[in-house]
Amino acid sequence: MRPNRPIFAARRGGNAARRPVFAAAALAAALALTATACGPGEDSAADKPSTPATAGGSTDGKITIPDDLKDRLKEHGIDLDKWRNGEWKNWDKDTWLREAKDFVNPIIEDLWNPDRMREAEEPAKPVEEEDISGDEGVTDPTPQPVEATAVAAPYHGNAPEAGKVFFDGPKGSMVCSATVVKDPANPGKSNMVWTAGHCVHAGKEGGWYRNIAFVPSYNNSAKTTTKGDSKEQVAPYGVWWGDWAQTSEQWISQGAATGGRGAPYDFAVIHVTPEKGGNGKSLEETVGSALPVDFNAPAVPKIAAMKATGFPAAPPFDGERMFQCEDKPGRLSLKVEEPTMYRIGCTMTGGSSGGGWVAAGKDGKPALVSNTSIGPVTAGWLAGPRLGQEAKGIYDAVSRKFAGR
Repeated sequence: MRPNRPIFAARRGGNAARRPVFAAAALAAALALTATACGPGEDSAADKPSTPATAGGSTDGKITIPDDLKDRLKEHGIDLDKWRNGEWKNWDKDTWLREAKDFVNPIIEDLWNPDRMREAEEPAKPVEEEDISGDEGVTDPTPQPVEATAVAAPYHGNAPEAGKVFFDGPKGSMVCSATVVKDPANPGKSNMVWTAGHCVHAGKEGGWYRNIAFVPSYNNSAKTTTKGDSKEQVAPYGVWWGDWAQTSEQWISQGAATGGRGAPYDFAVIHVTPEKGGNGKSLEETVGSALPVDFNAPAVPKIAAMKATGFPAAPPFDGERMFQCEDKPGRLSLKVEEPTMYRIGCTMTGGSSGGGWVAAGKDGKPALVSNTSIGPVTAGWLAGPRLGQEAKGIYDAVSRKFAGR
């Protein structure tokens, strides 16, 4: 199912010179979330990365799995043979791992085949109006819609860092967008992907999603349909499984599929490994590019434009092709005690969640400065978190975990 941004419809809230209070009548929400979220931002003894594991079998027909991951699975009563054969579909509360240190994501080879990728959808339909109140921060007027434009093929030549994240939740298979980002500890050899928190973890009412995988340059030739295509055609640069993920503690404790709760902290980093061992090259080497992340982007008035990239999957889109929107950002404040979000006009829908927002950093070079988090059911605009110290802590923690690997 295609995960949508947490979606909410908003009425215009005054002008930029005012500090409007968004009570029930000022910012009402008819929301449908896009994806999920993941784990915290600091290292601990328990937060050791999952060693890449394959549940698809080895040369002797047996499952190959490192001892450290095997022990962690056993701690939670998970039998890998049963997991591979469908036990991962058990979403009982007691089996849905929630804490950051509990992240496990054993590879199940060929689970993400072309048909399953194509059928992944948004997890929820829009709900009835819900209030987002208590705002005392700065919110600019609602931006005019900006029509999403199709990215020219081949995607690898125009947006090589962009791709799709696939994962499973209680409602079925779902999809988000994501971006390959640089790894400070492994220059030129990054295996790190940036996406939304709600694309890896369900937030307040749930835990980690399962079978999380990243496909760079999905449908690279921009075909109107991938039906009948081989896995090599749909995923020309391979399928990369998450062997570690982290999101903000705020998303884990507050995040919700409706209402925009947790949205200012709706970001995540996934560390990936190739599904079938690869050729020894990292993700960055494989796709030939990775974006730096700017955690201290200029103030909104100083940013001339932001470009958001994603694979919108909810109607009128179908998730098969990559689109972009470019607009000068404004500000959206949900609660005075929380960071103000960026907001741009854009008609992309669910499935574009987690997609990277790029702007010129303080050095003037393109950098990832946000990701798609929420937007209205009417699909006229998108909002993304402003990346600060919390986001940097997560990014640095994942980088440190895999330093020298």
